Amino acid sequence: MTSQNYEEFGALEELDSYLLDPSYEFGNCNNPDVCNHLSQFSVQTYEQNCAFEPSSASASGSHPPCASSSNESCGTQPDCLSDTTNNDVFNNCPLSLSSPYGLDCLDELKNDKLGEAEAAMQRSLAPDSLIDAHNNQLSSEFVLSHAAMEIVGRRDLKEMLVACAKAVGDNDLVTRDFLMYELQLMVSVSGEPLQRLGAYMLEGLVARLANSGSSIYKALRCKEPSSPELLSYMHLLYEACPYFKFGYLSANGAIAEAMKNENRIHIVDFQITQGTQWFTLIQALATRPGGPPQVRITGIDDSFSANARGVGLQIVGQRLSGLAQSCGVPFEFCGLAISSCDIESEHLGVRPGEALAVNFAMVLHHIPDESVGVQNHRDRILRMVKNLSPKVVTLVEHESNTNTAPFLLRFTETLDYYLAIFESIDEALSRDHKERINVEQHCLARDIVNIIACEGLERVERHEPLGKWRLRLSMAGFNPFPLSSFVNATIKNLLENYSRKYTLEEGVGCLYLGWMNRDLVASSAWI
Repeated sequence: MTSQNYEEFGALEELDSYLLDPSYEFGNCNNPDVCNHLSQFSVQTYEQNCAFEPSSASASGSHPPCASSSNESCGTQPDCLSDTTNNDVFNNCPLSLSSPYGLDCLDELKNDKLGEAEAAMQRSLAPDSLIDAHNNQLSSEFVLSHAAMEIVGRRDLKEMLVACAKAVGDNDLVTRDFLMYELQLMVSVSGEPLQRLGAYMLEGLVARLANSGSSIYKALRCKEPSSPELLSYMHLLYEACPYFKFGYLSANGAIAEAMKNENRIHIVDFQITQGTQWFTLIQALATRPGGPPQVRITGIDDSFSANARGVGLQIVGQRLSGLAQSCGVPFEFCGLAISSCDIESEHLGVRPGEALAVNFAMVLHHIPDESVGVQNHRDRILRMVKNLSPKVVTLVEHESNTNTAPFLLRFTETLDYYLAIFESIDEALSRDHKERINVEQHCLARDIVNIIACEGLERVERHEPLGKWRLRLSMAGFNPFPLSSFVNATIKNLLENYSRKYTLEEGVGCLYLGWMNRDLVASSAWI
């Protein structure tokens, strides 16, 4: 999705090839005036070009949906993933050049050429002249509504994105294609926060129309950066914004408070990722009066984290064991390379005499609930954990409502939520930061496209606000665990290192981290 001097019409052709998804065919746009400059797209789908085959592993490159007994395929994997050393297969995997996942194209377009080409496009397609042309030449069969013309005339990007999503939901072909054409002239991965976000959201709409959302989501790994590169992007986001640190510190504080009198501690982490969360907790436990407790961590893996690491869970165990040894903390690590949906209590190896803590950090929203299928793993896992009698359960989740929301509401919620995220990134990473686009592409864009383009089991990003999580946890038998004043003070100290636009709000057994007037991450503890 990159909008990456030619003569003006040459510039149009070049930018079309970068800005428009080749899997989407505008053949339904029957108005020649609206579609005059639109590139024609191949009808070939990602499946045809990428040869998807059944696989037990997730092909999304991200958190896979859970196995289901339905006939709907839960995981398929393109052949191009099987051997990324095969350059012909790898290079021919058909990602949209306008896609956030084909960002290699930015390296192929010089920044000055990009600016000149975009400027040429804007000069040749000034809004007034375009609207006048449409008014004079629109056929009687396909007339663009007056409201749509007014929206385009105002050039309000956010309003246009929402109107385009509404047209997609209403199957309003003329308005949809017209707005998509206008939007692709306005969005840019190198522009303002709304322009950058709009580029990824437009890609999601295009993928949704082409019924290729799941294919795009799965094919992303065809352009996946190397493991060290992906880890560097994740680390840059970790340092630039306090979202992950907020979740980790608040959860660790609740665990430390609940375990302050325990000598044998077992922590089950339902998404261990790189194990970063536990560094500070191990160091804190090492200084406990009377000596450190025995600590055992069971880390559950997922395909995205494994892909980012490039190696198995053993490297996480080695890092944590090395740190614990240097701190004088008796330590044991157990790695479980298994989908969270498949976890049963016997997998966790709970031992008598151990105080159990269970950590759900940005993972439960990937687990499908009753709205997806008859197997409600989301609530099943909570009930299973409650039956293990943990001393504390920590939950960190996006404060967003996209799980069961209808498409248009889901789109607007995603737009509002991620706009705050992009604005906060803009505050931390300068517009000319060479890795900012990579951070947004590889750490955020994948989720945005999945929320907009995919449905059913293929939509694995299913956020719920804390109010809904509170209801689920209460139904499973949990009660809020009050966070100590020390935890709150620690988070406040953390935020002093970041922009004053971040907000911290306290609730009963929970904390909200937000950007200006929007809560973004909620952290809570339960017993």
